[in-house]
Amino acid sequence: MQKIITIRTDSRNGLYDITSRVTDIIKESKVQTGIASVYARGSTAGIMIQENWDQSVQNDVVTLLKRLIPSGIWEHDHQDNNGDAHLKSGIVGASETIPIIEGKAGLSTWQNIFLCEFDGPRNQREVVVTVIRDN
Repeated sequence: MQKIITIRTDSRNGLYDITSRVTDIIKESKVQTGIASVYARGSTAGIMIQENWDQSVQNDVVTLLKRLIPSGIWEHDHQDNNGDAHLKSGIVGASETIPIIEGKAGLSTWQNIFLCEFDGPRNQREVVVTVIRDN
């Protein structure tokens, strides 16, 4: 089963919680044991599993990446001023694979799934969720 989640982002850099939408797709699939692939379409976004206790960890991720990869100094900036977004996306990665255990996402209590925006705001980001049953 495969579904596409669309999300609007409201900042240049940010983490957007998509856990409930992914878990709804897993539930809809009726798969009891398998995997869910969560993939961000676009070369300036990523997917990350991170703590969901409060906003501090997400803020820290954004702050770290801004410090490691500042904007405005990259060769690609001469083309469309988003060289940093491409580099951040490459480091974070475009996808995560989540085990499906007894029909549910195999996340721990403090884990959530986030779309990472590095070149926003965007009217529409697409995340492809593919659910595969273990035979």
